[in-house]
Amino acid sequence: MAFKTLDDLGDVAGKRALVRVDLNVPYADGRVTDDMRLRAIIPTVAELADKGAKILLLAHFGRPKGAKHSEMSLSMIVETLQAVLGREVMFVPEIAGPVVEQSVGILGNGDVAVLENTRFYPGEEANDADLAKAVAANGDFYVNDAFSAAHRAHMSTDGLARILPAYAGRSMEAELKALEAALGNPEHPVAAVVGGAKVSTKLDVLHNLVTKVDHLIIGGGMANTFLAARGVDVGKSLCEHDLTETASAILDAADGANCTVHLPYDVVTSPEFRANPPVKTVNVHEIGADDMVLDIGPAAVEALADVLKTCRTLVWNGPLGAFEMEPFDVATVSLARTAAALTKEGSLISVAGGGDTVAALAHAGVQDDFTFVSTAGGAFLEWMEGKPLPGVEALSK
Repeated sequence: MAFKTLDDLGDVAGKRALVRVDLNVPYADGRVTDDMRLRAIIPTVAELADKGAKILLLAHFGRPKGAKHSEMSLSMIVETLQAVLGREVMFVPEIAGPVVEQSVGILGNGDVAVLENTRFYPGEEANDADLAKAVAANGDFYVNDAFSAAHRAHMSTDGLARILPAYAGRSMEAELKALEAALGNPEHPVAAVVGGAKVSTKLDVLHNLVTKVDHLIIGGGMANTFLAARGVDVGKSLCEHDLTETASAILDAADGANCTVHLPYDVVTSPEFRANPPVKTVNVHEIGADDMVLDIGPAAVEALADVLKTCRTLVWNGPLGAFEMEPFDVATVSLARTAAALTKEGSLISVAGGGDTVAALAHAGVQDDFTFVSTAGGAFLEWMEGKPLPGVEALSK
């Protein structure tokens, strides 16, 4: 996909840059509890500031649904944002109009301001053309550096890009290049790890992946639904029995597309889900009537590691087991470390994304060892589903 980046900018000294970023960070007890998304915008902000642009950051925070709520004001994260960026940040309590115009007049070249929560205004989520024009009036060009919001056709992700000269920021550029390398034009063989609790949340992902990848590794609670589709009694495990026919159809589609689906043949079970309960590792045909499958077994993990060693590209979304609780984190940690080691030695391109995935890789201590780890949730999933992303489409207009 063709899109302009900051490399395509001419002289921007003194020009006003409207930059859509992701500042929707976890916030509790009066502080930001995870600044990963703030750190992701450093390259774009630093580059524009060094070139002398006047930077106006646009972002949403929470779900205020078109009304102003003081507890969702972006003013609350300005102090943390300043610390992360290492530069002063002005807060502007509006996103358009005279207040913004006056604030821009105060900004010097290279200065940074953050405008109020875009979702305080109904026109944001409605992608209102009049609001877009009002916001655009205080900018000379637009930069989208928020891939995580690119699946929304909102004023700040789509509307502005259709009015002003539009560019991808460094974080957006890195994301799009990584995704292109993972599924757009990947090196084969390609493997995909898809985990998580429910098949129902990832039907479109699975249908798309079986046509794109050579190996589909299914883990988490959703693997139980596929095992049930193959006639396995999964006991009291989390399982969507009403979707076993759908799971069978996905398996048939994979066969037709020459995609090998990998389901666990040994599993870790327990009669209860708590830390360090009684556990058994059994063949899938030996799952007890009162047992729950809570992780993939060691033999299956070893076999999956061997699969990854034959691959050139890996896409990962979702854990293999209930990794939040020991000892059900073993499979996820083990396979993640295998993927990280293969990446570090240069034999594997590894791209991962989704909230649980980022947490799982961090738990395994390998989030910095994958080729690329996306901070996006919904946008990453919709990309895996093969859907066009409005915020990306607008950049390639």
